[in-house]
Amino acid sequence: MIYNVKHRQIYLIFLFALAFISCKRDNRPDVSNINLDIQIDRFDKALYVAKAKNVGEVDQMLAKKYGVFYDDYIHRMIGSPEYNNDEVLNTLYKDQAYTDLTKEVDSIFPDLNAQEQGLTETFKYIKYYYPEAKIPKFVSFVSGFAYQMPVGDNYLGIGLDMFLGKDSKFYKAIVQSVPLYLSRRFTPEYIVPRVAETYAHEELFPEPDENRTLLSKMIFQGKILYFLDQVLPENITDSTKIGYSKEQLEWAQRFEADIWAYFLENNFLYETDYQKIQVFLSEGPFTPGLGENRDSAPKLGTWTGWQIVRKYMDENPKITLQQLMAENDAQKILSQSKYKPKQK
Repeated sequence: MIYNVKHRQIYLIFLFALAFISCKRDNRPDVSNINLDIQIDRFDKALYVAKAKNVGEVDQMLAKKYGVFYDDYIHRMIGSPEYNNDEVLNTLYKDQAYTDLTKEVDSIFPDLNAQEQGLTETFKYIKYYYPEAKIPKFVSFVSGFAYQMPVGDNYLGIGLDMFLGKDSKFYKAIVQSVPLYLSRRFTPEYIVPRVAETYAHEELFPEPDENRTLLSKMIFQGKILYFLDQVLPENITDSTKIGYSKEQLEWAQRFEADIWAYFLENNFLYETDYQKIQVFLSEGPFTPGLGENRDSAPKLGTWTGWQIVRKYMDENPKITLQQLMAENDAQKILSQSKYKPKQK
């Protein structure tokens, strides 16, 4: 009898879990009828396999296939305008560091199937909400840690050498120029959310020039993160969306009320001095002024803005995603969110 009771409890829990998952999925629109298949063009492979060929022929072949991206790659990412294409290619192919790095990239990314699947799902949702959105050409490359995600004329580049995994030997060697708090996020699972974030910022929602106050910038960044909530695959965690470690996310959640009180007590919300407010929005190992022994999460202004926007949408269920993203009145969003986090 005891076994049956336990079995029944497990069965009920299982049914509840299924109902919860189904309900969560039902909140998303059906995008199965949107015909889209994202492919990432492996420029990194095309460039490397041509290493043994005549550089003049390689230059013509790559210029024809990759156009503007190739020109940007040669003259902006790895070279400069004063050198011709052949000179840049010759120098690159003779560089052992380039060979070593490309081989490492190829070992981590023999294919990009998982990333293409994630981007296909993401951009189906983007096309659902914004049918007129133009999807760029996605091109992967290696630049020696110079660029992670450049945006150019009809292309979005993905610097695979910036996603090798947080324990990569290469990141330990460049720690002076790329600190560990940044390179810990250079992992494959960050590719899809960073592409979506970059596309949102650069193509869909450029920040209004009138965003001067901390509050307006918090809400703007919060809207971008809420947009990611709606378009990214559901298995992507909040910590990955904002770039937090598990511990940093837990810290922000635990001290949410204290963070908000700190902003209010110091009259930071309507501050316009960039030097004073950028510490709450910028990347870093922690947020200065908050926490003890530098244990706070970074960019807590961005994180708080995200929570305000989520609360606003919870309080106003008739507001659509498009209406939210078009609303530039940060004070209105704050007021109608009724945001008052409680001590935990």
